Amino acid sequence: MLVGIVACGVPLAAQSGLSGFFTSWQDRARETLAQQPAWPTPLVTPSSGLLQLFRTDFLHQITPAETSTWNYGNTKGFDLVPWYNVEFDVYIPPYIQHNSPAKDGFGDFSMLLKYRLVGADQEHGNYVVSVFLATTLPTGSYKNGSLSATVTPTLCAGKGFSKFNVQSSLGGTLPTAETAKQGRTVIWNTAAQYHIGKLFWPEVEDNASFFFGGPRNGLMQNFVTPGLVVSKFKLEKDPQNRLAVMFGGGMQIATSGFHTYNHGLVLAARMLF
Repeated sequence: MLVGIVACGVPLAAQSGLSGFFTSWQDRARETLAQQPAWPTPLVTPSSGLLQLFRTDFLHQITPAETSTWNYGNTKGFDLVPWYNVEFDVYIPPYIQHNSPAKDGFGDFSMLLKYRLVGADQEHGNYVVSVFLATTLPTGSYKNGSLSATVTPTLCAGKGFSKFNVQSSLGGTLPTAETAKQGRTVIWNTAAQYHIGKLFWPEVEDNASFFFGGPRNGLMQNFVTPGLVVSKFKLEKDPQNRLAVMFGGGMQIATSGFHTYNHGLVLAARMLF
């Protein structure tokens, strides 16, 4: 007599264990994310809180030489909350299309580990502070990536005031080798968002990069990015189910004397789960 019952080739005990794993994960993620503001992720500035979603971006850049470059994916992927107060991200290498003699190809593979230091929802302070460490591996093809691996420690924080919030991040990209050829970069991003109606979050961002060492030593690049995030469209009526989608778009406009591109169209799509 068979002791185990099999459905679709998988024992029911295994199905139950798998279902319990995902239920426990979702309960933990829901509890963790409820302890911070529910602001949408800015277009460029890293989110100051934790995220659990899949996202992909499309970036269209126009350089000073009037060449056009498309970045499909823009180093985005899965953002997960595997433990309380912790986020782990796995980013899919973007595909970069050049409308120039440069060869098209995939960029680098990246990962990120974030820890939320403090946070409170809209009713209990409306703020969040986190730290994260990102790493990039030089997997890019045809010079579409870095010369070496990099690490990027970053501090990010946000504060809300009724329907208005400001999020900011400060970090540095540090190559693990070939530093003289690449230099180091300090990145400072700030986003201000305002909530209108149920779905609309117009925003303005300032995205600044400061270069130390390498061929761009002493230079600074700055973009102002006006945009709109539409968030969020629930896919399930169950309030306990986080499944939803959000979209956004904006235009990066160069405001510094030095800039690697004049402006860049940013299109974003995200699925919460």
